[in-house]
Amino acid sequence: MANKILLEVVTPDRKVVSTEADVVVCPGVEGQFGVLYGHIPFLSALEVGEMYYKDGAKTEYLAVSGGFAEVTGKKVTIVAEAAEFGREIDVERARRALERAKARLAAAKTENIDWARAEAALRRAMVRMKVASR
Repeated sequence: MANKILLEVVTPDRKVVSTEADVVVCPGVEGQFGVLYGHIPFLSALEVGEMYYKDGAKTEYLAVSGGFAEVTGKKVTIVAEAAEFGREIDVERARRALERAKARLAAAKTENIDWARAEAALRRAMVRMKVASR
């Protein structure tokens, strides 16, 4: 494990991944951040977005929906509301969610729509589509 950081991603439903990586990159609420082995410890809230990790020449992408990242010098723990690899994403379902979210936002001007909720659904659907295409 020399110079490799341990990455664990968990959701309320399951452990998504537990692996060693050279670098982990996450969508923090203050902006994207990367973590290498030996990084100074910190805690960050996560934004809905794309995260990835690299191990040698291999890069794996995940869609995450909020949560927190705890970083120590040897480990990154992601506790997310939802997290999934691109290969796990049902692209057609994500496409339908994207269209529904767009329709809700378009109707927000004339109907009583929860704008923040519709916008969050749009962001989640867009991230899922992006990660699924990788």
